[in-house]
Amino acid sequence: MKIGELARQSGLTAHTIRYYERIGLLPRADRDHARQRDYDASILTWIEFLGRLKATGMPIRDMLRYAELRAGGAATEPERRRLLERHREAVRAQVATLQDCLLVLDGKIAGYVGSSERTDEHDAIHPEPIRNREHDVLRRRHRSGPAGARPARAR
Repeated sequence: MKIGELARQSGLTAHTIRYYERIGLLPRADRDHARQRDYDASILTWIEFLGRLKATGMPIRDMLRYAELRAGGAATEPERRRLLERHREAVRAQVATLQDCLLVLDGKIAGYVGSSERTDEHDAIHPEPIRNREHDVLRRRHRSGPAGARPARAR
């Protein structure tokens, strides 16, 4: 398959495919008689896997390490497994953090449900505006002048 077709099927740009090949994330493509890249369809599975690693936040250096190990064959399987297990733990921690954040957002959104009714009730109970104590203190200071200043005498 030519690079344009691989780009269309994988969702990557041709530029990204060439970049991934140059840095070692993708194996070097065979070349046809016209010296154009000719990819085997099985590369799509590898590209999909790389996309999942990227989506889960795996750093490119770890993706490169995994690709290097993968090229090393079956003897590297234990190290590949360890790399993926470490990444899985990082993903689980990230998911737990996101779940906590989602709970906070859900609570905040629930607080806005019926907020117009709550505001109307609040206005009925407290017809006068609620004052900001700090604002009132600052306003009094401003009227009386700087601290320690004497009032002006009439002449």
